[in-house]
Amino acid sequence: MTGMTTDAGDLRELTVGTGAGGEQLGTDMVLNIGPQHPSTHGVLRLKLVLDGERVVAAEPIVGYMHRGAEKLFEVRDYRQIIVLANRHDWLSAFSNELGVVLAVERLMGMEVPERATWLRMALAELNRVLNHLMFLGSYPLEIGAITPVFYAFRERETIQAVMEEVSGGRIHYMFNRVGGLKEEVPAGWTGRARVAIGEVRRRLPDLDNLIRRNEIFLARTVGVGVLSAAEAAAFGASGPVARASGLDLDLRRDEPYLAYDQLDVPVVTKTAGDCHARFEVLLDQVYVSLDLAEQCLDRVDRLTGPVNTRLPKVVKAPEGHTYAWTENPLGINGYYLVSRGEKTPWRLKLRTASYANVQALATLLPGCLVPDLIAILGSMFFVVGDIDK
Repeated sequence: MTGMTTDAGDLRELTVGTGAGGEQLGTDMVLNIGPQHPSTHGVLRLKLVLDGERVVAAEPIVGYMHRGAEKLFEVRDYRQIIVLANRHDWLSAFSNELGVVLAVERLMGMEVPERATWLRMALAELNRVLNHLMFLGSYPLEIGAITPVFYAFRERETIQAVMEEVSGGRIHYMFNRVGGLKEEVPAGWTGRARVAIGEVRRRLPDLDNLIRRNEIFLARTVGVGVLSAAEAAAFGASGPVARASGLDLDLRRDEPYLAYDQLDVPVVTKTAGDCHARFEVLLDQVYVSLDLAEQCLDRVDRLTGPVNTRLPKVVKAPEGHTYAWTENPLGINGYYLVSRGEKTPWRLKLRTASYANVQALATLLPGCLVPDLIAILGSMFFVVGDIDK
């Protein structure tokens, strides 16, 4: 903008910009995306420096949804903390519960009944499918493809029905307990779950064929937002985001917990590291998780016995510390538990996949155009509650 003034016959010209140039005024524009609540991403703020329509610099700013879960853990007993851990990534609720109880059980040296272990694995894989289907439906929606979300939610409802039957919850299951599961599954449930898996597997190509090779979708995602394997590792990215960049890491295979060491876990990887590769990894992972869930259900049907361990009225973990980690749907979640022998944790620190994934935006966004910003943002697969926790 040019302003002209005449003062004592002196003609002066002043160029005014809104950039981040410190004392010297520039022509770049600082644009705040958010803080807002665009449904699937929660309350996030991106501070962008733009040169025209091109992003020069990007700073993801978190904390607008802070729940203080880690602090609240310290004043709730080992039964009550499960309900808090359940919620920070609301798309991976079962897996969040699982990580907490695994840490407590490890510190207590507790052996969990075998039937409970295999049921946990079956439910964790079904939860993974639900998580991935949400992103597979919402991601195309963000870049203009409306139809895929209807197919994705049709499959979600099929899986949701069996999860709701077993736990009573559709999103927040609260089915894990220290020492096993809340209760035995309903009679015939494994058969109904197997039917649901078969239906989803049969209908999933409807979604797959609609979007994987769609020309418009390919134009918006191929070569956009490329994250190299080195950058993914440097930011601590994991899960589908890291595997799309060629990082061949999956705790279920590499550091098995529960009974994953008794399964052959195929790990889906790509090398392109762009938005389309991340989408493909998520899509292919659904097929893998459906197969794994079915194998777990087969094992459950061959096992008898309890699904939980009898506990004292007040559960106290012995003094000490331990670390448990799980391959959550969005990546690696870690749970560092410190106990002083009381009924509440002295400290329970969460390491969440979403937090690491969103940090990479500072590297990915500079250089891209504003329309591509949305495509990149959606492909990094994070839940803001999981960042702010």
